[in-house]
Amino acid sequence: MRVSRISALFLLSGAVVVSLLSFKPRQISHAPFDASPAIGRWDLTVNMGDRVAPSWLEVKLSGVSTLVGYFVADGGSARPISKVNFTDGKISFSIPPQWDRSDKDMSFEATLKDDKLTGTIQASNGKTYTFTGERAPLLKRDKAPVWGAPIKLITGKDTKGWHTDRPDNQWVVENGVLKSSRSGANIITDQKFNDFKLHVEFRYPAESNSGVYLRGRYEVQVEDDKGKEPASNYFGGIYGFLTPNEMAAKAAGEWQSYDVTLVGRIVTVVANGKEIICKQIIPGITGGALDSKEGEAGPIMLQGDHGPIEYRNIVITPAK
Repeated sequence: MRVSRISALFLLSGAVVVSLLSFKPRQISHAPFDASPAIGRWDLTVNMGDRVAPSWLEVKLSGVSTLVGYFVADGGSARPISKVNFTDGKISFSIPPQWDRSDKDMSFEATLKDDKLTGTIQASNGKTYTFTGERAPLLKRDKAPVWGAPIKLITGKDTKGWHTDRPDNQWVVENGVLKSSRSGANIITDQKFNDFKLHVEFRYPAESNSGVYLRGRYEVQVEDDKGKEPASNYFGGIYGFLTPNEMAAKAAGEWQSYDVTLVGRIVTVVANGKEIICKQIIPGITGGALDSKEGEAGPIMLQGDHGPIEYRNIVITPAK
């Protein structure tokens, strides 16, 4: 029997319709991915052999089942982690080197048990270090602080009330100015503080670099950056985390000032009379921190290992 072209097309179309009606789409599994035990911020303590160093990790869920994060080593800034692996209580990831003179990735492996981390870090230099970790505290405050009496941190003609982090102490006090004429030790207050308001004035030569560490853990960058676009690692930034809303730096050689308020994790920075960071959360410790014990009070530390710097009129007003 001969079938016309039109009839053939009709029969073919009918077959397609029947085929489509009978098609059952493949069922895609959306089983929940329980990454909640790993998600959060972690304060790490790393055994470097000759010393104990602080470190920090944040794990976040991106989309349905991908974990990403940020990592802070004992130096440098927060580095992004493109993928964090988490299976059967094991956390692992790798990230490229930052300041290491190596092309080898750093690898991180940890076991999560009883809400604690234990594991190893194989650094870009090839060395392997052990570490422990615990959840970082939220540091939320139930009420606004009541401020106490201001305390002058530079008194007299010497560095009384301060100590350095190494024997090479290049800091001196001259005419009320705390000076570091060359790269050397960082200097730290003997007193420790919790919540506070801090006023500090500073002056640096061209291309020099320093930092004010709040509680010894969170660096407010001090650097010759006039005319640059603001960044978290430039003048006034909370190093590697918080970017100022404008560049407020003056020229090198001029006296400048910071007025910093820190309550829990909430920080406000006023630089040279301009509010450049307003009530922002500091996620975790910055590179160069003294320790990772975020729930404890800490000192003020001034960085002295990145070039000449001068400080004066350092006044802290602690919360009662």
